[in-house]
Amino acid sequence: MTGQEVSPSFRLAYVPGVTPTKWVRIWNERLPDVPLTLVQAEPADACALLRDGGADAGLVRLPVDGTDLSAIPLYAETTVVVIPKDHVVAAVDEVSPDDLAEEIVLHPLDDTLDWERPPGLPALERPATTADAIDLVAAGVGLLVVPQSLARLHHRKDLTYRPVSDTPESRVALSWPQDETTDLVEQFIGIVRGRTVNSTRGRPATPPQQKGKRPEKGGKPAAKSPRSGSGRSGASGGAKGSKSAPKGSKNVKRGKPRRKP
Repeated sequence: MTGQEVSPSFRLAYVPGVTPTKWVRIWNERLPDVPLTLVQAEPADACALLRDGGADAGLVRLPVDGTDLSAIPLYAETTVVVIPKDHVVAAVDEVSPDDLAEEIVLHPLDDTLDWERPPGLPALERPATTADAIDLVAAGVGLLVVPQSLARLHHRKDLTYRPVSDTPESRVALSWPQDETTDLVEQFIGIVRGRTVNSTRGRPATPPQQKGKRPEKGGKPAAKSPRSGSGRSGASGGAKGSKSAPKGSKNVKRGKPRRKP
């Protein structure tokens, strides 16, 4: 220990296909003194990374492994089939699993969709990664069903994709260790949930500043007592030099009129 305080920072893990750009930009606007570091993680390793302290929070794909991690679902992705541009499926706007029944559909080991049974005919071997499966699609070996973000991530000029109905959807969530719900984690939760910058959720409340006392509603401030211009105690308001007289008027003594002799 050197006695010096460590500057705060925030580490955000994310899996392939997830784009945290918007949330990172908002973070940098709201907390410019707290650097945010992005940590790329494979889907199968993301939960372990959070448990081991490799990141403070992560944008992962559901389901989250275990009960020691909190998760807030953010959105669900459209499922698509990746095909060569000259494939017959490219002529339609959407397909169903039945339309792929006679096609070889690749099922990579890092598949993120929770299939009960993948559509189509299985290949002889499962590709190790989605990137490998994309290369096989380009080589004409088979087709690939993935979340739309992964189809965009591995975009190639010779490939395209079409939505597939009635298939599992990949759901993206913000996850973090339950025992590590820090103020910075709360700040990022507020950002992904769209809270405004004025929201106090997840931040220590700012005590109200004391201001000068104001008259009660409907009341009037007390009138100041007039001061005599003579400066003598007991002087009447109509005495010579009094400020109560209108400007330009003369002070005269009032008395009974004298009788004529």
